[in-house]
Amino acid sequence: MAQQEFHVFPNVSITGNGDGSIQNPWDLQTALNQSSNVVNGGDTIWLHKGVYNGRFISNISSTVEGKYITVVPYKNEKVVLNGNVSSNKKQVLEVRGANVTFKDFEVTFLGNFPRHVKESGFLKVDGINHTSGHDNKFINLKIYNNPGSGFGSWKFTGGSVVYGCKIYNNGFFSNARGSGAGIYVQNISEKTRKIENNIIFNNYYMGIEAWSASTNADAVYVKNILIKDNVVFNNGSPGNHYKNNLIVATDDKNGINRATNIKVLDNVFYHNADISNTAKGDAASLTLGVNSKALLKNVEVKGNVIIGGNNSLRFDNAENTVFENNLVYAGYVHLSKSILSNISGWTFNNNKYFSKNSRNFRIINHKDYTFDDWKSSFKQDNNSQWNTIKQFSSDTVLNVTQNEYNENSFRIALMDVKGEIVTVDFSDYNFPTGTKYKIVDVENPNKVLSEGTLPLNSKVEFIMQLTEFEKPLHNEYAKKTLSNFGVFEIEFQPESTQAEKSGWFGRLFKWLGF
Repeated sequence: MAQQEFHVFPNVSITGNGDGSIQNPWDLQTALNQSSNVVNGGDTIWLHKGVYNGRFISNISSTVEGKYITVVPYKNEKVVLNGNVSSNKKQVLEVRGANVTFKDFEVTFLGNFPRHVKESGFLKVDGINHTSGHDNKFINLKIYNNPGSGFGSWKFTGGSVVYGCKIYNNGFFSNARGSGAGIYVQNISEKTRKIENNIIFNNYYMGIEAWSASTNADAVYVKNILIKDNVVFNNGSPGNHYKNNLIVATDDKNGINRATNIKVLDNVFYHNADISNTAKGDAASLTLGVNSKALLKNVEVKGNVIIGGNNSLRFDNAENTVFENNLVYAGYVHLSKSILSNISGWTFNNNKYFSKNSRNFRIINHKDYTFDDWKSSFKQDNNSQWNTIKQFSSDTVLNVTQNEYNENSFRIALMDVKGEIVTVDFSDYNFPTGTKYKIVDVENPNKVLSEGTLPLNSKVEFIMQLTEFEKPLHNEYAKKTLSNFGVFEIEFQPESTQAEKSGWFGRLFKWLGF
């Protein structure tokens, strides 16, 4: 089957002769309605630049083994799906088909709109709802400012990938609290769902919820999920209370739907914390297991940075659990009494803990243990370390991730207690001396923070303390990260691409949101 290309423009009116050619293009909904007899695996649907006003449903699906349909902007042009229109649909984009890649566009509400359930005209609208269809890919999307969750991927959508997305400022005020997560994810299939290399911050409620609120389940549908290399920070802030950057659990009272086979690897979870001074307040950064009737099963938590308030790490109800090579900054490590009967299946080791109290392991409604008592009583953490928060230390470079779909683009997470300039070494990536680069703070995406050329030693300086800040924060509660922590993107312009200046600037303007 020959690969085909189809074209979509905003504000196109289909009169019956549109065939998706450049001469007779489709509107977006027409393109997303095509059967596999017209659009199938290996084909590309090109989205030409502009704002696509509407709420859309994608029904396209590839039936060709190993080949995807790709929906992507034409020549790196800026494409925005704007859901701020009159509609009863509950998401800007609903995805129903299988084996489709959605890549490099924005999903948002433009302009003004209600963000409180009591405001006239309010309607909860998510950014993307992935309701059915396996093995889809959501790559380098920008999902922001939607009055609902940013991204929902539900139990019948196994094998899908969420990679390189920036998901922020999504949510609304309910009567009781901020609502709307960055990502809400489930999985009933045996295929692994992957959530990798995303930046998720300042959503009104939680960052990532691998979760089910159902109390009467008859199947396991929070399972086989990989959460890797994400940076997740300050979620809950716009709702006026920090909430979990990640929660893995279910509320099933039957004990059937137990979160199972979950891997949490090499992530950074951060809430604003006055590092080396105090850990205070309700600022849970990672919560694992909240229901004693539905214990987590076969969970690995390795190589993560977990920073927050008094309850930064809550490890409540689990069995067959591995917790290794993590850095934890918290008031206490909070544990459930269920640990007393399930500890034989746990492996805690090679962790670094910083807490405000010498009795830093707290089993709720039972006892507080010193680190030495914890080790001797439960035979855990024999090769781990504990210090007070005033002795906090970490690598200044927490995470450097090269984008799999754009080898010139990197995401950087940095930590420096004093908020000084941090140097990052890029010598492993073999960019020639003199390669141009631009740096953007992800919280201030419309402004280039700094630019330069790569020196002989391949080291680049990142500014932690910002004297100028163009606020993207949209209400009085949302908070910028403190100067001890920052997340940046750097994009290099190798010599081979400098001749393609229009493409470079097009990518840059798209990247910066212009």
